[in-house]
Amino acid sequence: MTTTTTEEAAKAEAAAAAQAAAKVEQSQDRKEGYRPFLTKLADLPTEELFGPGHRLCSGCGPAITMRMMTKAFRGPAMIFNATCCVEVSTSPYPYTAWGVPWAHVLFQNTAASASGAVEAINKMCEEGRAKKSDVIVVGGDGGIVDIGIATLSGVLERGHDLCVICYDNEAYNNTGIQRSGATPLGAWTTTSEVGEAQQGKMEWKKDILGIAIAHHIPYAASATIADWRDFINKVRRAIEVDGPAFLHVLAPCQLGWRYDPSQTIQIARLAVDTRFFPVYECVDGVYTINRRVPSPKPVVEYLKTQGRFRHLFEEKNKWLLEKIQQGVDKNWQRLVTLERATNPEAPKT
Repeated sequence: MTTTTTEEAAKAEAAAAAQAAAKVEQSQDRKEGYRPFLTKLADLPTEELFGPGHRLCSGCGPAITMRMMTKAFRGPAMIFNATCCVEVSTSPYPYTAWGVPWAHVLFQNTAASASGAVEAINKMCEEGRAKKSDVIVVGGDGGIVDIGIATLSGVLERGHDLCVICYDNEAYNNTGIQRSGATPLGAWTTTSEVGEAQQGKMEWKKDILGIAIAHHIPYAASATIADWRDFINKVRRAIEVDGPAFLHVLAPCQLGWRYDPSQTIQIARLAVDTRFFPVYECVDGVYTINRRVPSPKPVVEYLKTQGRFRHLFEEKNKWLLEKIQQGVDKNWQRLVTLERATNPEAPKT
């Protein structure tokens, strides 16, 4: 064996050893788990950065989302808010519900505007003219899933250090309950009506979390307002991670979904219990299902709580209910497969 061959073999052996050590370290990190800053209700910060007096509806899922989100802030932060229910209802001049720096920007450029702020802050910190401030992008499914998806993709691909939070109420509910790419199959909206031609929206919901994960970002997760501890800890982790992070939060809308305002949290919880909205996270490509739901309730238990799905319970639409259940089951199995393929420490159930 020549000297060159020996050196190459030694380098290959060292590289293999380093790779094995990294895998052991990553496995140990997964065993230990991420240590959340919030473990019990007594740890919840009492400071209110999203104040009362806003114009959002009673039982508004997005309002609950915003209040919980701000509980996760670790220090100075600024919010870039797309046009949406939250924006128009929390900032009617000369009033504001926000206790942090906040900017309203357009549907289509929210993420791009925030990325400019990130780079400006970094430059000013280098020059000693500013202190670090976390940058949060907030938008509904209209501004994140549809109109703003191009700039969102650019921000995630470029790797700007910011946190994007999509509160998903599954329609353009601020402007008249029009369908969006996040509206689920079979749902009634004013632009996916029920009649002879169709029975509500006839397309599947866009997988925005999967799209975000496809950008190879360090952290992406789903959550609901029904589990405050899981949601708040995920916001904090998304802020703390080095690089872009994305959160997809189910935020029921009592007006657009057609239910009693007192049922918002129960409906969000039922979405998880039926596997209609899986709660999981992807950390550096490793999937973990956070709420396993070993004995799921039938999807009809979730659908029947909302007036937007009431037409599905007519005999002629039985096939559509079956199709929705099949889609939910298929999506869950897809996530289980991804988890098993990337996370050897995950439970097998």
